[in-house]
Amino acid sequence: MTASPEINRPRAVAEVRTAFEDYERALLDNNLPVLDGYFWDHAATVRYGVAENLHGGEEIARYRRECQPVGPGRKLFNTVITTFGDDYATVSTQFRDGVTERVGRQMQTWVRFEDGWKVVAAHVSVDLSTL
Repeated sequence: MTASPEINRPRAVAEVRTAFEDYERALLDNNLPVLDGYFWDHAATVRYGVAENLHGGEEIARYRRECQPVGPGRKLFNTVITTFGDDYATVSTQFRDGVTERVGRQMQTWVRFEDGWKVVAAHVSVDLSTL
């Protein structure tokens, strides 16, 4: 058994927060090249959404070009970033879509690669109790 990684090193948390905030801006702006760049372009990448199950970077990028973009009124709350050592992190957040009172949830697993932080797994769902 290996030693447990150090949790929430300040530098790693700051780096992931910066990447996540940049990702969120790109999501609101529907900036597809930036969004594509934040997902690991690999067959093992997974994104499960409210109504879609996507496997692989190509499928995720194709979905982004076909789906309804996120509205500019989206607001995040209860965001939690947890890092494990310097190279692994999770980001969990809730959001409101800015149009309805519906609440959604989003979780992402981030890994540091040579070219920066990338999402390797993501899950988006709607809190059915808020419908």
